[in-house]
Amino acid sequence: MSLKYTMEVLELLDDAKASGGAVTNLFTEYEHVEASFETVTGEQGSTDFVKIVIKGENGKLSGGSAPSFGIVGRLGGLGARPNRIGYVSDGDGAVAAVTTALKLANMSIKGDRLPGDVFITTHICPDAPTQPHEPVDFMGSPVDILTMNQYEVLPEMEAILSIDTTKGNKIINHRGIALSPTVKSGYILKFNNDLLRIMEMTTGDVPVTFTVTTQDITPYGNGVFHINSILQPAVATQAPVIGLAITAKSAVPGSGTGASHEVDIAQAVRFSIEAAKEFTQGQFDFYDKEEFDHLEKLYGSLQHLQTLGNVNS
Repeated sequence: MSLKYTMEVLELLDDAKASGGAVTNLFTEYEHVEASFETVTGEQGSTDFVKIVIKGENGKLSGGSAPSFGIVGRLGGLGARPNRIGYVSDGDGAVAAVTTALKLANMSIKGDRLPGDVFITTHICPDAPTQPHEPVDFMGSPVDILTMNQYEVLPEMEAILSIDTTKGNKIINHRGIALSPTVKSGYILKFNNDLLRIMEMTTGDVPVTFTVTTQDITPYGNGVFHINSILQPAVATQAPVIGLAITAKSAVPGSGTGASHEVDIAQAVRFSIEAAKEFTQGQFDFYDKEEFDHLEKLYGSLQHLQTLGNVNS
């Protein structure tokens, strides 16, 4: 039933007055959910950072030991008003994250609570700026990426699924969703077989993946090309991060209106829910811990890739 909730959240956020308050109001009646927002102002306007916590039956917030899962809905903005009229493609990451929270909240009152806590963050901005980028213009944001990570990447998140519209490129020639390899502490690790299996199960199709470069896992602001912000959470945490891209066959600008597909967002929601179920049950990890430790012994730490580097060189 993810499509039903996806359409409900899309209708809510396809609004020039969309706000963090409108999102958090969705969760006021749920016993096991905490939702809050904070308005933050940047150089080009303001946005509402939203935090939704679905408490698990054996989650750490309740004194339990089940793993905690993080979902970040990454975007520049829901709209580019007044330059564009209406909801833009870039907003799909926020819709997917909020929809996942709403579905998990409804599950929690129907007897299907997850074992561990799920932390879901995103931000709500109906009038974000745009910025030049090849091959199509990016959506910008009223606040910088450092501020986004500060509010969206939480220390409680033991593994992070970062959901982002990733259509403004000629690399992922597929409409639906696609998965990145695991990124941790500056290392690009192998693809996660359990998440590939979950993608097969939830889409009914062969899994689709996308490549990640060293540039993509370094912070914005260092002067190098990034496919988009999907893996920017990885620069702000030592937890493993995997990108879940909402994709298209053609290059679609993030500022494009009429370019969102409810079924594709619902695919991302179904995937995220199943990943959250299995991770909080302790059925899999985002990375092979022994192999990662071995890599660091062989080649040392790559955490310098999480910084802006030698900016004076």
